[in-house]
Amino acid sequence: MSSAKGMIYTIQNKDLKVKINSLGAELWSIQDGNGLEYLWQGAPEYWKDRGLQLFPYIGRLTGGMYCFQGMKYAMDIHGFLKDSEMNVSEKTETGIVFELSENADTVRQYPFCFQLKIGFRLEGNSIHIQYLVQNKDTQKMYFGIGGHPGFNVPLEENRKFEDYYLEFAGNEYLEKIEMTEDCFVKGKTSMLPLEDGGRLRLRHELFDEDAVIVKRTFQKLYMGCGKGKYVEVMCPDMRYLGIWHAPKTDAPYVCLEPWTSLPSRKGVTEDIAFQKDLIGLDAGKTYENKWEIKVGGGSDETD
Repeated sequence: MSSAKGMIYTIQNKDLKVKINSLGAELWSIQDGNGLEYLWQGAPEYWKDRGLQLFPYIGRLTGGMYCFQGMKYAMDIHGFLKDSEMNVSEKTETGIVFELSENADTVRQYPFCFQLKIGFRLEGNSIHIQYLVQNKDTQKMYFGIGGHPGFNVPLEENRKFEDYYLEFAGNEYLEKIEMTEDCFVKGKTSMLPLEDGGRLRLRHELFDEDAVIVKRTFQKLYMGCGKGKYVEVMCPDMRYLGIWHAPKTDAPYVCLEPWTSLPSRKGVTEDIAFQKDLIGLDAGKTYENKWEIKVGGGSDETD
């Protein structure tokens, strides 16, 4: 099936039916065996995207520019992957692998030869996501990578947004990355207290200043209301998590975004060879990162 851009591919098992767009390997739909949709479906009045993959940069660059070896390069927010058509290199009923290598468009923005593979594999009610980045260049390459999936909140008709919470089991607080009003890194952190049980209650005002970005100190993130349908995210090799919906709106979704790196500092045209949280991959080497989305839960009953 085709969308306005890209081809839509389906993988499924008895528990899940998942669709992915070949444009950037964007998650397009996550439905359980009863047809319940967990993934935000891109209503443009709030946010037109659904489940982006981010590469080779996460967030904003000051002035939309960065430096490497004395040259300046322009790149859009979250990098070029979201606008890149990917090839399918493997496909089974329950799994698929998308592939992208450097081309004329990427080289204008990013002066490296690479191969990126993004794999999706279903196991029960979990989606296992794998990133493989191969440096085909003769020099070290620098990048960030991560996900940007949005999830419907509420997940059931008899619930409202404020019934839901994020649970970071075992954490009393989160280390929050302080950001400017226009979403650049300040270079300092603060403490974000959690309720007993490691809970952060969802409310629309939480996002009035845009994304909440925290260091990943948790093993598992749960989003739900204690009963009924839920979403879990496991991302043990990611350094950060972005939590977001469109600022100053009543948007009925929340993005849970595992990242390896942060946006640039305000007023600084970053030299990517020296931005401390970017991955530096030696020539000929391959980088791997895996994370997981799990959905499920029984039928909800309100008191």
